[in-house]
Amino acid sequence: MAAIPDDFHDLFEKKTFAHVATLTQEGLPHVTPVWIDYDADDERLLVNTERHRQKAKNVAHNPAIGVSVTDPDDPYRRLSVIGEVEERTTDGARAHIDELAQRYMDVDEYPNPIESERVILRIRPDRVM
Repeated sequence: MAAIPDDFHDLFEKKTFAHVATLTQEGLPHVTPVWIDYDADDERLLVNTERHRQKAKNVAHNPAIGVSVTDPDDPYRRLSVIGEVEERTTDGARAHIDELAQRYMDVDEYPNPIESERVILRIRPDRVM
């Protein structure tokens, strides 16, 4: 396992977007922009999504994942992670999306309708570049 360097932790306090790459059942790449979070105590990246989304379906059959993070204030400052989704959990997922909405949208609650069920993808970084 690899750790996110301390001098990059600020990326998870800003309105930083990440791109997540997963593999479809056919082995094709699927890349999507996401809000990103980091659990520094457990050293896990967090992506909050809905169960019916393609990325959630992809990691259910293949937990391999790539994450690219670019500093919104300096596009040349970036972080690239190769890892594995260790856990897909609904525990605390609704509260977590509200926390992310506060950071990304400056609102108290996530305003978009939830179509299926919120789920947190807990990503173990294996390589950090």
